[in-house]
Amino acid sequence: MSTTALVLAAGNGTRMKSQKPKVMHELLGVPMLHLVIKSAKEAGADRIIVVTGHQNELVDECACQIEGVETVYQDDRIGTANAVELAKPLIGDDDEGTLVVLAGDVPLLRPETIRSLIDDCVTHGAAMSVLTAIYENPFGYGRIVRDETDHLEAIVEDKDATPDQLEIKETNAGAYAFAIDGLFDALSRIENNNVKHEYYLTDIVKIFKETGKRVRALPVADNDETMGINDRSQLAKVTKILHKRITHEWMDKGVTIISPDTTWIGPDVSIAQDVEIWPNSYLRGQTSVGKGSTIGPDTRLVDSTVGEQSVVDSSIVLESEIGDFVNIGPRTYIRPGCVFETGSKAGTSCELKKAHVGPGSKVPHLAYVGDTTIGKKSNLGAGVITCNYDGFVKSKTVIGDGVFVGSDVMLVAPVTIGDGANIAAGSVISTDIPADAMAIERADLRVEEGMAKFIREMKEQA
Repeated sequence: MSTTALVLAAGNGTRMKSQKPKVMHELLGVPMLHLVIKSAKEAGADRIIVVTGHQNELVDECACQIEGVETVYQDDRIGTANAVELAKPLIGDDDEGTLVVLAGDVPLLRPETIRSLIDDCVTHGAAMSVLTAIYENPFGYGRIVRDETDHLEAIVEDKDATPDQLEIKETNAGAYAFAIDGLFDALSRIENNNVKHEYYLTDIVKIFKETGKRVRALPVADNDETMGINDRSQLAKVTKILHKRITHEWMDKGVTIISPDTTWIGPDVSIAQDVEIWPNSYLRGQTSVGKGSTIGPDTRLVDSTVGEQSVVDSSIVLESEIGDFVNIGPRTYIRPGCVFETGSKAGTSCELKKAHVGPGSKVPHLAYVGDTTIGKKSNLGAGVITCNYDGFVKSKTVIGDGVFVGSDVMLVAPVTIGDGANIAAGSVISTDIPADAMAIERADLRVEEGMAKFIREMKEQA
Protein backbone atom coordinates (compact mmCIF):
# COMPACT_ATOMS: atom_id res chain seq x y z
CA MET A 1 0.00 0.00 0.00
CA SER A 2 1.51 3.32 -1.09
CA THR A 3 1.57 6.55 0.89
CA THR A 4 1.66 10.00 -0.68
CA ALA A 5 2.43 13.11 1.38
CA LEU A 6 0.88 16.40 0.27
CA VAL A 7 2.47 19.49 1.81
CA LEU A 8 0.41 22.69 1.70
CA ALA A 9 2.71 25.65 1.01
CA ALA A 10 0.65 28.09 -1.05
CA GLY A 11 -0.10 30.78 1.53
CA ASN A 12 1.04 34.41 1.42
CA GLY A 13 2.49 34.52 4.93
CA THR A 14 1.76 38.24 5.19
CA ARG A 15 2.41 38.38 8.95
CA MET A 16 6.05 37.47 8.35
CA LYS A 17 6.45 40.87 6.64
CA SER A 18 9.08 39.43 4.34
CA GLN A 19 10.02 39.41 0.66
CA LYS A 20 10.76 35.71 1.11
CA PRO A 21 8.00 33.06 1.11
CA LYS A 22 7.10 32.01 4.65
CA VAL A 23 7.93 28.33 4.16
CA MET A 24 11.46 29.26 3.07
CA HIS A 25 12.30 30.94 6.37
CA GLU A 26 14.89 28.87 8.18
CA LEU A 27 15.13 27.09 11.50
CA LEU A 28 18.74 26.36 12.44
CA GLY A 29 19.79 26.91 8.84
CA VAL A 30 17.11 24.72 7.22
CA PRO A 31 13.95 26.02 5.47
CA MET A 32 10.87 24.99 7.41
CA LEU A 33 9.50 23.42 4.21
CA HIS A 34 12.50 21.08 4.10
CA LEU A 35 11.87 20.02 7.69
CA VAL A 36 8.28 19.04 6.84
CA ILE A 37 9.35 17.16 3.71
CA LYS A 38 12.12 15.35 5.59
CA SER A 39 9.71 14.22 8.32
CA ALA A 40 7.26 12.95 5.70
CA LYS A 41 10.01 10.96 3.98
CA GLU A 42 11.19 9.47 7.26
CA ALA A 43 7.58 8.57 8.07
CA GLY A 44 7.58 6.33 5.00
CA ALA A 45 5.93 8.46 2.33
CA ASP A 46 6.60 7.03 -1.13
CA ARG A 47 5.89 10.33 -2.87
CA ILE A 48 6.04 13.97 -1.77
CA ILE A 49 3.92 16.62 -3.49
CA VAL A 50 4.11 20.29 -2.50
CA VAL A 51 1.24 22.66 -3.27
CA THR A 52 2.69 26.07 -4.12
CA GLY A 53 1.02 29.42 -4.68
CA HIS A 54 2.46 32.71 -3.48
CA GLN A 55 5.87 33.23 -5.13
CA ASN A 56 5.55 29.72 -6.50
CA GLU A 57 8.77 29.88 -8.54
CA LEU A 58 10.83 30.35 -5.37
CA VAL A 59 8.91 27.72 -3.42
CA ASP A 60 9.18 25.27 -6.35
CA GLU A 61 12.94 25.76 -6.42
CA CYS A 62 13.20 25.30 -2.66
CA ALA A 63 11.03 22.16 -2.61
CA CYS A 64 12.81 20.53 -5.54
CA GLN A 65 16.19 20.86 -3.84
CA ILE A 66 15.11 17.60 -2.22
CA GLU A 67 15.26 14.74 -4.70
CA GLY A 68 11.98 13.29 -5.89
CA VAL A 69 9.70 16.10 -4.71
CA GLU A 70 6.91 17.15 -7.08
CA THR A 71 4.93 20.40 -7.06
CA VAL A 72 1.49 21.55 -8.10
CA TYR A 73 0.42 25.19 -8.40
CA GLN A 74 -2.65 26.65 -6.69
CA ASP A 75 -3.31 29.81 -8.68
CA ASP A 76 -6.46 30.91 -6.85
CA ARG A 77 -6.03 30.37 -3.10
CA ILE A 78 -9.63 29.50 -2.26
CA GLY A 79 -9.05 26.99 0.49
CA THR A 80 -7.32 23.82 1.64
CA ALA A 81 -9.88 21.51 0.05
CA ASN A 82 -9.13 23.07 -3.33
CA ALA A 83 -5.39 22.65 -2.69
CA VAL A 84 -5.82 18.92 -2.14
CA GLU A 85 -8.13 18.57 -5.13
CA LEU A 86 -5.50 20.13 -7.40
CA ALA A 87 -3.18 17.23 -6.64
CA LYS A 88 -5.60 14.66 -8.09
CA PRO A 89 -3.89 14.48 -11.54
CA LEU A 90 -0.62 13.56 -9.82
CA ILE A 91 -2.10 11.19 -7.26
CA GLY A 92 -4.50 9.43 -9.62
CA ASP A 93 -7.02 6.81 -8.52
CA ASP A 94 -5.06 4.70 -6.05
CA ASP A 95 -7.91 2.76 -4.43
CA GLU A 96 -5.62 1.23 -1.81
CA GLY A 97 -3.30 4.17 -1.17
CA THR A 98 -3.15 6.68 1.67
CA LEU A 99 -2.72 10.43 1.43
CA VAL A 100 -1.25 12.34 4.36
CA VAL A 101 -1.78 16.10 4.24
CA LEU A 102 0.66 18.32 6.14
CA ALA A 103 1.10 22.06 6.58
CA GLY A 104 4.32 23.56 5.27
CA ASP A 105 4.50 25.96 8.21
CA VAL A 106 4.30 23.29 10.95
CA PRO A 107 7.88 22.03 10.97
CA LEU A 108 8.13 20.23 14.33
CA LEU A 109 5.99 17.18 13.54
CA ARG A 110 8.10 14.10 14.21
CA PRO A 111 8.19 11.29 11.64
CA GLU A 112 6.84 8.93 14.34
CA THR A 113 3.79 11.15 14.81
CA ILE A 114 3.07 11.26 11.08
CA ARG A 115 3.51 7.49 10.88
CA SER A 116 1.10 6.94 13.78
CA LEU A 117 -1.50 9.11 12.03
CA ILE A 118 -1.17 7.08 8.83
CA ASP A 119 -1.34 3.79 10.74
CA ASP A 120 -4.42 4.95 12.65
CA CYS A 121 -6.26 5.61 9.41
CA VAL A 122 -5.22 2.34 7.78
CA THR A 123 -5.60 0.07 10.81
CA HIS A 124 -9.13 1.24 11.59
CA GLY A 125 -10.27 1.30 7.97
CA ALA A 126 -11.10 4.99 8.32
CA ALA A 127 -11.76 7.41 5.50
CA MET A 128 -9.87 10.00 7.53
CA SER A 129 -7.80 10.44 10.67
CA VAL A 130 -7.00 13.93 11.94
CA LEU A 131 -4.30 14.87 14.42
CA THR A 132 -5.50 16.94 17.38
CA ALA A 133 -3.97 18.93 20.23
CA ILE A 134 -5.43 20.16 23.50
CA TYR A 135 -4.76 23.77 24.53
CA GLU A 136 -5.90 25.72 27.57
CA ASN A 137 -6.21 28.79 25.36
CA PRO A 138 -7.21 27.50 21.91
CA PHE A 139 -7.91 30.91 20.35
CA GLY A 140 -7.48 30.85 16.58
CA TYR A 141 -7.54 27.07 16.21
CA GLY A 142 -10.28 24.96 14.63
CA ARG A 143 -12.22 23.02 17.27
CA ILE A 144 -12.70 19.25 17.37
CA VAL A 145 -16.37 18.51 18.00
CA ARG A 146 -17.08 15.02 19.33
CA ASP A 147 -20.46 13.28 19.65
CA GLU A 148 -21.93 11.69 22.77
CA THR A 149 -19.87 8.54 22.15
CA ASP A 150 -16.64 10.60 21.99
CA HIS A 151 -16.22 10.05 18.24
CA LEU A 152 -15.31 12.84 15.84
CA GLU A 153 -18.43 14.70 14.75
CA ALA A 154 -17.03 17.81 13.04
CA ILE A 155 -14.13 20.25 12.79
CA VAL A 156 -15.28 23.85 13.15
CA GLU A 157 -13.02 26.77 12.26
CA ASP A 158 -12.53 29.33 15.02
CA LYS A 159 -14.27 32.12 13.09
CA ASP A 160 -17.30 29.92 12.40
CA ALA A 161 -17.63 28.39 15.89
CA THR A 162 -20.56 28.98 18.23
CA PRO A 163 -19.93 30.26 21.79
CA ASP A 164 -20.27 26.70 23.13
CA GLN A 165 -17.86 25.32 20.52
CA LEU A 166 -15.33 28.03 21.39
CA GLU A 167 -15.15 26.52 24.89
CA ILE A 168 -13.75 23.26 23.42
CA LYS A 169 -10.05 22.86 24.15
CA GLU A 170 -9.29 20.06 21.67
CA THR A 171 -8.12 21.62 18.43
CA ASN A 172 -7.29 20.66 14.87
CA ALA A 173 -3.51 20.25 14.49
CA GLY A 174 -3.68 20.55 10.70
CA ALA A 175 -2.37 17.09 9.78
CA TYR A 176 -4.63 14.50 8.14
CA ALA A 177 -4.45 10.98 6.77
CA PHE A 178 -6.98 9.96 4.13
CA ALA A 179 -7.87 6.77 2.33
CA ILE A 180 -7.56 7.87 -1.29
CA ASP A 181 -10.50 5.70 -2.27
CA GLY A 182 -13.49 8.07 -2.27
CA LEU A 183 -11.47 11.13 -1.21
CA PHE A 184 -11.79 13.20 -4.38
CA ASP A 185 -15.50 12.47 -4.74
CA ALA A 186 -15.99 13.85 -1.23
CA LEU A 187 -13.82 16.88 -1.97
CA SER A 188 -15.99 17.80 -4.94
CA ARG A 189 -19.00 18.12 -2.61
CA ILE A 190 -17.45 20.65 -0.24
CA GLU A 191 -19.03 24.13 -0.32
CA ASN A 192 -17.74 27.54 0.79
CA ASN A 193 -20.60 28.59 3.07
CA ASN A 194 -18.40 30.13 5.76
CA VAL A 195 -17.10 33.50 6.92
CA LYS A 196 -14.04 33.42 4.63
CA HIS A 197 -15.91 31.87 1.66
CA GLU A 198 -13.20 29.24 1.31
CA TYR A 199 -13.39 25.53 0.63
CA TYR A 200 -12.27 24.07 3.96
CA LEU A 201 -10.69 20.63 3.94
CA THR A 202 -12.11 20.17 7.43
CA ASP A 203 -15.68 20.18 6.03
CA ILE A 204 -14.96 16.76 4.58
CA VAL A 205 -15.67 15.29 8.03
CA LYS A 206 -19.36 16.10 7.66
CA ILE A 207 -19.48 14.60 4.16
CA PHE A 208 -17.80 11.38 5.29
CA LYS A 209 -20.20 11.11 8.23
CA GLU A 210 -23.22 11.58 5.96
CA THR A 211 -22.06 8.70 3.76
CA GLY A 212 -21.42 6.40 6.73
CA LYS A 213 -17.63 6.46 6.51
CA ARG A 214 -15.45 6.29 9.58
CA VAL A 215 -13.54 9.40 10.70
CA ARG A 216 -11.13 9.49 13.61
CA ALA A 217 -9.36 12.05 15.79
CA LEU A 218 -5.94 11.16 17.18
CA PRO A 219 -4.55 13.36 20.00
CA VAL A 220 -0.86 14.19 19.70
CA ALA A 221 1.44 13.29 22.58
CA ASP A 222 3.39 16.56 22.53
CA ASN A 223 1.61 19.80 21.67
CA ASP A 224 4.90 21.44 20.68
CA GLU A 225 4.91 19.31 17.53
CA THR A 226 1.81 21.04 16.22
CA MET A 227 2.98 24.63 16.61
CA GLY A 228 2.60 26.61 13.41
CA ILE A 229 4.58 29.64 12.27
CA ASN A 230 2.83 32.80 11.14
CA ASP A 231 5.17 35.59 12.27
CA ARG A 232 8.76 36.21 13.37
CA SER A 233 7.99 35.73 17.05
CA GLN A 234 6.55 32.29 16.38
CA LEU A 235 9.54 31.50 14.17
CA ALA A 236 11.87 32.27 17.09
CA LYS A 237 9.73 30.26 19.52
CA VAL A 238 9.58 27.19 17.29
CA THR A 239 13.31 27.46 16.53
CA LYS A 240 14.04 27.43 20.26
CA ILE A 241 11.96 24.27 20.70
CA LEU A 242 13.78 22.56 17.82
CA HIS A 243 17.12 23.73 19.25
CA LYS A 244 16.33 22.19 22.63
CA ARG A 245 15.08 18.96 21.05
CA ILE A 246 18.24 18.51 18.97
CA THR A 247 20.76 19.29 21.72
CA HIS A 248 19.09 16.91 24.15
CA GLU A 249 18.93 14.16 21.54
CA TRP A 250 22.69 14.46 20.97
CA MET A 251 23.44 14.47 24.68
CA ASP A 252 21.37 11.30 25.02
CA LYS A 253 23.59 9.74 22.33
CA GLY A 254 26.83 10.45 24.18
CA VAL A 255 27.82 13.96 23.09
CA THR A 256 29.00 16.42 25.75
CA ILE A 257 27.46 19.85 25.26
CA ILE A 258 28.87 22.18 27.89
CA SER A 259 26.19 24.85 27.43
CA PRO A 260 23.09 23.58 25.61
CA ASP A 261 21.49 27.03 25.71
CA THR A 262 24.33 28.58 23.67
CA THR A 263 25.04 25.65 21.34
CA TRP A 264 23.08 25.54 18.07
CA ILE A 265 23.05 22.35 16.02
CA GLY A 266 21.24 21.99 12.71
CA PRO A 267 18.85 19.11 11.94
CA ASP A 268 21.17 17.55 9.33
CA VAL A 269 24.32 17.56 11.47
CA SER A 270 25.92 14.25 12.50
CA ILE A 271 27.99 13.92 15.70
CA ALA A 272 29.84 10.86 17.01
CA GLN A 273 30.14 9.76 20.63
CA ASP A 274 32.49 11.53 23.04
CA VAL A 275 32.56 14.75 21.07
CA GLU A 276 32.77 17.84 23.29
CA ILE A 277 31.05 21.03 22.16
CA TRP A 278 31.89 24.19 24.07
CA PRO A 279 29.71 27.32 24.43
CA ASN A 280 28.69 29.62 21.58
CA SER A 281 29.23 27.03 18.88
CA TYR A 282 27.13 26.69 15.73
CA LEU A 283 26.99 23.51 13.63
CA ARG A 284 24.92 23.82 10.46
CA GLY A 285 24.15 22.14 7.16
CA GLN A 286 25.68 18.80 6.21
CA THR A 287 28.28 18.92 8.97
CA SER A 288 29.70 15.85 10.69
CA VAL A 289 32.07 15.55 13.65
CA GLY A 290 34.08 12.42 14.39
CA LYS A 291 34.59 10.59 17.65
CA GLY A 292 36.48 12.35 20.44
CA SER A 293 36.82 15.73 18.74
CA THR A 294 36.43 19.07 20.51
CA ILE A 295 34.49 21.93 18.97
CA GLY A 296 34.57 25.46 20.34
CA PRO A 297 34.12 27.63 22.15
CA ASP A 298 32.95 30.34 19.74
CA THR A 299 33.11 28.12 16.65
CA ARG A 300 31.01 27.88 13.50
CA LEU A 301 31.02 24.80 11.25
CA VAL A 302 28.96 24.88 8.04
CA ASP A 303 28.72 21.97 5.58
CA SER A 304 32.05 20.62 6.82
CA THR A 305 33.48 17.36 8.13
CA VAL A 306 35.70 17.04 11.17
CA GLY A 307 37.48 13.74 11.75
CA GLU A 308 38.32 11.96 14.98
CA GLN A 309 40.32 13.47 17.87
CA SER A 310 40.52 16.89 16.23
CA VAL A 311 40.16 20.36 17.76
CA VAL A 312 38.45 23.37 16.21
CA ASP A 313 38.84 26.27 18.65
CA SER A 314 37.19 29.68 18.27
CA SER A 315 37.19 29.41 14.47
CA ILE A 316 34.98 29.39 11.37
CA VAL A 317 35.06 26.42 9.00
CA LEU A 318 33.00 26.56 5.80
CA GLU A 319 32.53 23.71 3.28
CA SER A 320 35.84 22.07 4.13
CA GLU A 321 37.28 18.74 5.29
CA ILE A 322 39.13 18.49 8.59
CA GLY A 323 40.84 15.11 9.03
CA ASP A 324 41.84 13.15 12.13
CA PHE A 325 44.11 14.64 14.80
CA VAL A 326 43.92 18.10 13.19
CA ASN A 327 44.20 21.32 15.19
CA ILE A 328 42.41 24.46 13.98
CA GLY A 329 42.51 27.85 15.69
CA PRO A 330 42.01 29.83 17.72
CA ARG A 331 40.52 32.64 15.64
CA THR A 332 41.12 30.99 12.29
CA TYR A 333 38.99 31.36 9.17
CA ILE A 334 38.76 28.26 6.97
CA ARG A 335 37.00 29.25 3.76
CA PRO A 336 35.37 26.80 1.32
CA GLY A 337 37.38 24.14 -0.44
CA CYS A 338 40.03 23.39 2.20
CA VAL A 339 41.29 19.91 3.09
CA PHE A 340 43.38 19.16 6.18
CA GLU A 341 44.94 15.72 6.26
CA THR A 342 45.84 13.73 9.39
CA GLY A 343 47.86 15.61 11.99
CA SER A 344 47.93 18.93 10.15
CA LYS A 345 47.38 22.33 11.71
CA ALA A 346 46.16 25.86 11.04
CA GLY A 347 46.96 27.87 14.13
CA THR A 348 46.16 31.27 15.55
CA SER A 349 44.61 33.92 13.30
CA CYS A 350 45.13 32.23 9.94
CA GLU A 351 42.97 32.36 6.83
CA LEU A 352 42.91 29.56 4.28
CA LYS A 353 40.95 29.19 1.06
CA LYS A 354 41.01 26.23 -1.36
CA ALA A 355 44.08 24.96 0.45
CA HIS A 356 45.11 21.30 0.73
CA VAL A 357 47.31 20.83 3.79
CA GLY A 358 49.13 17.50 3.78
CA PRO A 359 49.69 15.09 6.68
CA GLY A 360 51.64 16.65 9.55
CA SER A 361 52.01 20.02 7.84
CA LYS A 362 51.50 23.19 9.82
CA VAL A 363 50.43 26.75 9.22
CA PRO A 364 50.92 27.83 12.84
CA HIS A 365 49.91 31.50 12.93
CA LEU A 366 49.14 34.79 11.20
CA ALA A 367 49.19 33.41 7.66
CA TYR A 368 47.07 33.64 4.52
CA VAL A 369 47.12 30.53 2.33
CA GLY A 370 44.91 30.49 -0.77
CA ASP A 371 44.73 28.20 -3.82
CA THR A 372 47.61 26.20 -2.39
CA THR A 373 48.68 22.58 -2.07
CA ILE A 374 51.06 21.74 0.77
CA GLY A 375 52.75 18.35 0.96
CA LYS A 376 53.48 16.38 4.11
CA LYS A 377 55.44 17.62 7.15
CA SER A 378 55.99 21.14 5.85
CA ASN A 379 55.94 24.24 8.02
CA LEU A 380 54.92 27.80 7.19
CA GLY A 381 56.19 30.47 9.58
CA ALA A 382 54.33 33.45 11.01
CA GLY A 383 53.07 35.98 8.51
CA VAL A 384 53.47 33.82 5.39
CA ILE A 385 51.28 34.92 2.51
CA THR A 386 50.54 33.12 -0.74
CA CYS A 387 49.91 35.92 -3.23
CA ASN A 388 47.33 34.07 -5.32
CA TYR A 389 45.59 36.98 -7.07
CA ASP A 390 47.22 39.50 -9.40
CA GLY A 391 44.09 41.56 -9.93
CA PHE A 392 42.99 39.50 -12.94
CA VAL A 393 43.39 35.75 -12.29
CA LYS A 394 43.85 33.38 -9.34
CA SER A 395 46.98 31.22 -9.51
CA LYS A 396 48.18 28.21 -7.53
CA THR A 397 51.05 27.73 -5.15
CA VAL A 398 52.52 24.24 -4.71
CA ILE A 399 54.63 23.52 -1.65
CA GLY A 400 56.29 20.11 -1.52
CA ASP A 401 57.09 17.70 1.33
CA GLY A 402 59.32 18.72 4.21
CA VAL A 403 59.49 22.37 3.19
CA PHE A 404 60.34 25.11 5.70
CA VAL A 405 59.04 28.58 4.90
CA GLY A 406 60.35 31.30 7.20
CA SER A 407 58.37 34.11 8.75
CA ASP A 408 57.00 36.98 6.67
CA VAL A 409 57.60 35.25 3.33
CA MET A 410 55.50 36.10 0.31
CA LEU A 411 55.03 33.35 -2.29
CA VAL A 412 53.89 35.00 -5.52
CA ALA A 413 51.81 32.52 -7.50
CA PRO A 414 52.08 30.67 -9.75
CA VAL A 415 55.06 29.20 -7.96
CA THR A 416 56.30 25.76 -6.88
CA ILE A 417 58.55 25.06 -3.91
CA GLY A 418 60.33 21.73 -4.23
CA ASP A 419 60.58 19.02 -1.56
CA GLY A 420 62.91 19.82 1.32
CA ALA A 421 63.48 23.41 0.29
CA ASN A 422 64.09 26.17 2.82
CA ILE A 423 62.84 29.72 2.27
CA ALA A 424 64.56 32.35 4.38
CA ALA A 425 62.45 34.75 6.43
CA GLY A 426 61.41 37.97 4.74
CA SER A 427 61.84 36.66 1.19
CA VAL A 428 59.56 37.40 -1.75
CA ILE A 429 59.57 34.30 -3.96
CA SER A 430 58.22 34.66 -7.50
CA THR A 431 60.11 31.84 -9.26
CA ASP A 432 60.11 28.09 -8.71
CA ILE A 433 62.53 26.79 -6.07
CA PRO A 434 64.11 23.37 -6.68
CA ALA A 435 64.09 20.57 -4.13
CA ASP A 436 66.49 20.85 -1.18
CA ALA A 437 67.50 24.40 -2.16
CA MET A 438 67.85 27.40 0.13
CA ALA A 439 66.17 30.55 -1.17
CA ILE A 440 66.96 34.03 0.12
CA GLU A 441 65.54 37.13 -1.52
CA ARG A 442 66.19 40.38 0.34
CA ALA A 443 67.18 43.86 -0.82
CA ASP A 444 70.59 45.16 0.29
CA LEU A 445 70.44 47.15 3.52
CA ARG A 446 70.71 50.90 2.92
CA VAL A 447 71.34 53.27 5.85
CA GLU A 448 70.97 57.04 5.37
CA GLU A 449 72.43 58.57 8.53
CA GLY A 450 70.53 61.56 9.91
CA MET A 451 67.64 61.13 7.47
CA ALA A 452 65.06 60.36 10.22
CA LYS A 453 66.03 63.55 12.06
CA PHE A 454 65.84 65.56 8.82
CA ILE A 455 62.29 64.28 8.13
CA ARG A 456 61.14 65.15 11.66
CA GLU A 457 62.49 68.70 11.34
CA MET A 458 60.78 69.14 7.97
CA LYS A 459 57.45 68.06 9.50
CA GLU A 460 57.88 70.49 12.39
CA GLN A 461 58.52 73.40 9.99
CA ALA A 462 55.53 72.53 7.79
